[in-house]
Amino acid sequence: MSSPRIVFGLVPWPERQAIASALRTETVGGLVLLAAAVVALVWANTPWSGAYEAIRDFHFGIPALGLDLSLGHWTADGLLAIFFLVAGIELKRELVVGELRTPATAALPVIAAVCGMAVPAALYAATAWAGGGSLDGWAVPMATDIAFALAVLAVISTHLPAALRAFLLTLAVVDDLGAILIIAIFFTSDLNLWALGGAFAGLAVFYLLQRYRIRGWWWYVPLGIAIWALMYNGGVHATVAGVAMGLILRTTRDKGEEVSPASRVSHVMHPFSAGVAVPLFALFAAGVSISGPALAEVFTSPEPLGVVIGLVVGKVLGIFVGTYLAARFTKAELNPDLAWADVLGLSVLAGIGFTVALLIGELAFPGAAVGEHVKAAVLIASVTAAVLAGVLLRRRNTLYRRLYEEENADDDADGIPDIYQRTPAAPAGANDN
Repeated sequence: MSSPRIVFGLVPWPERQAIASALRTETVGGLVLLAAAVVALVWANTPWSGAYEAIRDFHFGIPALGLDLSLGHWTADGLLAIFFLVAGIELKRELVVGELRTPATAALPVIAAVCGMAVPAALYAATAWAGGGSLDGWAVPMATDIAFALAVLAVISTHLPAALRAFLLTLAVVDDLGAILIIAIFFTSDLNLWALGGAFAGLAVFYLLQRYRIRGWWWYVPLGIAIWALMYNGGVHATVAGVAMGLILRTTRDKGEEVSPASRVSHVMHPFSAGVAVPLFALFAAGVSISGPALAEVFTSPEPLGVVIGLVVGKVLGIFVGTYLAARFTKAELNPDLAWADVLGLSVLAGIGFTVALLIGELAFPGAAVGEHVKAAVLIASVTAAVLAGVLLRRRNTLYRRLYEEENADDDADGIPDIYQRTPAAPAGANDN
């Protein structure tokens, strides 16, 4: 007879490993994030919305250290720092061993990402200015939510070229870097130079520990928490501390090491980031009213309307046109496995702006009614972009699947599909629209 299972007991190790492995996949991580957002929306629009607001606004912490924050604030400044730590590691990896290590391979996604940030910001500014609204939210539609975007791509993609995912990943890394710089430069409160100096001193110690190959979590965890607290009290958004530590972590292996420190930290922290940190942030950030009047405000008020236009239209124009112009007038070349129709679908997919867009919305409109409308705009624009991208990429996936089946039907006698023996090139007909 099997032993009884204890509710909320310690999860058996094989199950824990399976859960952690699942959370490292984009599909599962994106679905958990989506579930948290749906729970927030439903909860905030029921008779129990008062309980939602009470929990979100509940304060706790250490006042003596300047850390008496609401639960929603803890998730945005605290837990989200873990998300940015993982993002910083991904950025460092791309800069050292990935697509961004050489200008030739980095040019196209970098130009696409920069245009994909500049055009949405410009469209927001034009919309807000024309409607007499505030320009404070110009940065909201600049950010792409990589977890959601990759989840949608993973669900749709069974035969889409692997180069499409690589392009999206590289583009998202540059996009994240842009968002990080914007948060650090434009969304700072009054600076406390002593606290900020302490944070930079902590980062210097963190670097020296890495430089001299000092191991042991007991060195890094307390130091990381201290750096985060000092950064927060220094007036710079605390998530920047996570990015800085991610960039410092070593991505190369020494002799005798199975994995680099950065890979080890990413492997450990990614499930917590995808399964706890980001979903909890979404739970307390996405709870907005979706009543008729509130939805009407999204399309009648200049600030939320600018966000919708920026994400749904601006991202497409910026990324697609930027990629085309770079391929047309520079030495940068589009991957031969991709067609322009694939790039169009990816450009629409990049309009999914959730985690970082909501964060910037909170920073741009703290405690203001327009902030709730901007959050609703981010949600509506993200769903719209996901649906449109799903339609476009599903069509491309059907085309690639048909080409794959046709080529496999004519395999040579050696039993190896022809598709794996030809030189890399765009599949015949892949440019069909």
